[in-house]
Amino acid sequence: MEIIRLKDIRFAYPARSPLFKMLNFSFSAGQKIGIMGPNGAGMTTFLQLIVGLLKPQAGKVIIFGRPRKDESDFYEVRQRIGFLFQDPDDQLFCPTVEEEIAFGPLNLGIPRPQLPGLIKEMLSLVGLEGFEKRVTYKLSGGEKRLVALAAVLAMRPEVLLLDEPTGDLDQKNTMRLIDILNRLSLSYIIVSHDKSFLEKVTSSIYWFENERFLPLSSFPR
Repeated sequence: MEIIRLKDIRFAYPARSPLFKMLNFSFSAGQKIGIMGPNGAGMTTFLQLIVGLLKPQAGKVIIFGRPRKDESDFYEVRQRIGFLFQDPDDQLFCPTVEEEIAFGPLNLGIPRPQLPGLIKEMLSLVGLEGFEKRVTYKLSGGEKRLVALAAVLAMRPEVLLLDEPTGDLDQKNTMRLIDILNRLSLSYIIVSHDKSFLEKVTSSIYWFENERFLPLSSFPR
């Protein structure tokens, strides 16, 4: 089943030449793909177009079989597709870890009595047991990234978009992230410059440049 389709996308930042003139992409349920590319190719922009944080000047964004154009069209998309930002400081805004993880589920209508168990489950998943009362801005860069991932996963998404997820992680936490991803039954797209990491968590890797996705590697998992 096709989940994401970008068709003939044109996008330009203000007062700049178009980054994309005719971008096309499709992604189906069950896929776990990695995307690499040179700096400035537009990989972060590509992910933000999928979840509606940026809007194209032309073309179609079709998610879960429906065209998505207005902001209201993307409410459902952001509930079903979890997006991990490149910089966790752009994602974390609640005072404590437990409030951060609870925020999304609360907005989805999950009953408050279920939250403590969910928070504990998510922190255990990312290896941060006992962090409930920790203050988010005092966490290390790697801890912030793992808390951000826990908050995304707490919303029970069907698909994950991860933008440079190993950016602040040391080797130990990178291996932890690899273990987490390999235990998830979700479809996902990961943008990363770390080919070794992508080889451990994806089944296909693409090189993205000049609006083209070229197969870089494909191997059985």
